[in-house]
Amino acid sequence: MVVADLDRLPALPEVVQDLINYLQRPEVDVGQVAYRIARDPALAAKLLRLANSSFYGLQRQVATIRDALTVLGLRAARTLVTGAAVMTHFQTLVVAGYDQRAFWLHSAGTSLCARALARELGANMENAFTAGLLHDIGRLILAARFPAKYRSVMAYRAEHDCYRIEAEQAVLGFEHTQIGAALAERWKFPAEIAEAIANHHNPMEISANSLVDLVHLADVMAYALEFSDSSDDLVPCLSDVAWNRLGIGWVEFKRLLGEVDAQRNEAEWILS
Repeated sequence: MVVADLDRLPALPEVVQDLINYLQRPEVDVGQVAYRIARDPALAAKLLRLANSSFYGLQRQVATIRDALTVLGLRAARTLVTGAAVMTHFQTLVVAGYDQRAFWLHSAGTSLCARALARELGANMENAFTAGLLHDIGRLILAARFPAKYRSVMAYRAEHDCYRIEAEQAVLGFEHTQIGAALAERWKFPAEIAEAIANHHNPMEISANSLVDLVHLADVMAYALEFSDSSDDLVPCLSDVAWNRLGIGWVEFKRLLGEVDAQRNEAEWILS
């Protein structure tokens, strides 16, 4: 079983793993965090783009890693940095026949939707952002590391005109969400992020969990805003259970859709 074979699944680069391990400490030093981030130029650039994004509404441009950490706050930076580190690493994967840019566009769109929902609900915006960014990471790993299995899944989906998660279950006996959750646990992400990755397609099957419900809704929003990773993909069904537990009204929901749509260019920033 693929999920059980974690040794075949990707590990993070040593510099990124060192950063993540350091950020897990109860107390961290800003200078040490900045030093570790600077060792990975791609990660440093992405952190600066996040700090300078329109979401934070800064009056001046942030030019240094230390300033970015000050603006974001270490608690926020902890989750954003680890999420950006994973994304930066996996954007280097070469997956034949797989539109990785479309995959990351959907992921970025979902992260923006999740962050907007979290702000509206008073939830942790950075955990929401990272969970949205990585919610489908198992799908990318499946395509990259097990291409023959992935092609079988896509052939089944096309033949039966079903959701990809249904095709995964039919062909493989498991889902990309299990791979993603296993990886999140291996990379030492907060438990609630791993749980959101694992259950964002079936929030109704678990007890109330705001981040699971939130990422589920963010995923649907991203498709509604055409942040899709496939032109012929079916839009996921919105769970009434998740919707009711979150308690967002339709007026607020439409407003949030408009806000994220206005931030569409920011998704390109996240990808760059």
